[in-house]
Amino acid sequence: MKYKRILLKISGEALAGDAGYGLDGVVLARIAQEIKSVREAGIEMGIVCGGGNIFRGMKAAVEQGMDRSMADYIGMLATVQNSLALQDYLERAGVETRVLTAIEMKEVAEPFIMRRAQRHLEQGRVVLFAAGTGNPFFTTDTAAVLRAAQIDAQAIFKATDVDGVFDRDPQKFKDAVRYDTLSYLQVLDRGLRVLDSTAVSLSMDNDIPIVVFNMEVPGNIVRAAMGELIGTTVQAESVG
Repeated sequence: MKYKRILLKISGEALAGDAGYGLDGVVLARIAQEIKSVREAGIEMGIVCGGGNIFRGMKAAVEQGMDRSMADYIGMLATVQNSLALQDYLERAGVETRVLTAIEMKEVAEPFIMRRAQRHLEQGRVVLFAAGTGNPFFTTDTAAVLRAAQIDAQAIFKATDVDGVFDRDPQKFKDAVRYDTLSYLQVLDRGLRVLDSTAVSLSMDNDIPIVVFNMEVPGNIVRAAMGELIGTTVQAESVG
């Protein structure tokens, strides 16, 4: 077992399945079963869900002229909805969970407190971190890295719909080349779409590797958590 504690970042769009909007119960159930397998392997796990399947703050600010702060707060609430939905599927699968939010809403979740989060993880619970950082102008990518640093996660797992990081969009270019490893600086210098630049810089500052892999392949979350070489690993040094 390579990792004792990890942070999994799931995009909101991934939870929508083929519909592209809302929540897909089949997808949620499959993810819950994979997370259950990770826990049964003895790996402690935190999760950050995006909210793009419901509302994306930056897009609303640009396309609708909404105030960016207000739009981002609405997006934070979307991440809470996704976290509560995933919690329900995890609990039904027999996985004990807690949702901790950066914006207090005690009727549905616990407020984020670092020591409380660490204690939940030590007790074997999966912890879902919702509402981003609680501040506008920060993405859930940055929130994922921040929470990973706060809980002393050994790696950040970015679950996507492609097989890692490529030199160009593999869904548009059949000759796109996948990287096995990259350094943080290579990601920033080449403008590669792994996490946003703030998140990559924060990962670099705290030396937390980022593993990018295809979540749509059954079993990949477990394989990545067990240390199998899948997807692309972003770390301090690259071999290619």
